[in-house]
Amino acid sequence: MSGIYKYTAENIKQAAEIIKNGGLVAFPTDTVYGLGANVYNPQAVANIFAAKGRPSFDPLISHIADIDFLPEYAITDERVMTLAKKFWPGPLTFVLKRKEQNSSLDLVCSGLPNIAVRMPNHPVALDLIRQSGVPIAAPSANRFKCISPTTAEHVESGLGNKVDMILDGGPCTIGVETTIIDLTTPQIVMLRAGGLSKEILEDFTGEKIYISHGDPDKPSAPGQLLKHYAPSMPMRINVEEDDVRPDEFFIGFGQVKKAHLNLSPSGNLNEAAANLFAFMREGEKHTEYKGIAMSPIPMEGLGLAINDRIRRASYQE
Repeated sequence: MSGIYKYTAENIKQAAEIIKNGGLVAFPTDTVYGLGANVYNPQAVANIFAAKGRPSFDPLISHIADIDFLPEYAITDERVMTLAKKFWPGPLTFVLKRKEQNSSLDLVCSGLPNIAVRMPNHPVALDLIRQSGVPIAAPSANRFKCISPTTAEHVESGLGNKVDMILDGGPCTIGVETTIIDLTTPQIVMLRAGGLSKEILEDFTGEKIYISHGDPDKPSAPGQLLKHYAPSMPMRINVEEDDVRPDEFFIGFGQVKKAHLNLSPSGNLNEAAANLFAFMREGEKHTEYKGIAMSPIPMEGLGLAINDRIRRASYQE
């Protein structure tokens, strides 16, 4: 029954039944579209890896719909719950110690002793999780290493009939994946920059947030592989307007005049993040060009997440 379905009570009920029965449902979140399965069903989780072509050593994020459920699922403390009450629902994922070594969670966690959890800020996602009655494991709903999807149509074009149902909640508002922080250590360590800036976290906690890009050969969180989010043609980043080659599709930022597309003419990093993956997708469609060039993006606020994505997208294996 693969196809795009509008957000209605009947369609959510149908999607929840698919999750309960071990199927795959693509659904919108505040960040990007996710490819969801019942976290406790190892075969369903294995089907996520198969549909995406994703290696099973790359852990998945579990999505929950209620903060009060978190202590039942993972080991928490006052710091964890304070951060959850402040930033959930929202674009922030916690890496926590697993509550118990439940073997059904081994594949979601890639065999690691920790689990990645978040609560998405999107009515469709929260409704689906609640009606399914289980946490939903959900990486981005795209082929592995390809550009993340920010619309239902992106999911359909990338995964097609590998998904049992695609729920349409319109374009995602943030447009880059969640920020991931490790809360298993005394200091908070950012494992992936994302939709919540390092500065906002530091302002709230009053402490320095450390940054780790992890080991790409043994990821401890999603999005740590060297090549990820990549378009189907080579991409160069930090390219000034005068250095764009004639055979490159140019994605600009700020006050540039010759861009084919501009992430944000006014230099707004939130707008740029929301447009990033959609514009990369548009660029790769222009096969009259041999590559994509992208303007420099400031390393502040959501610029940290944008630079992380484009650095991995441009990585040459």
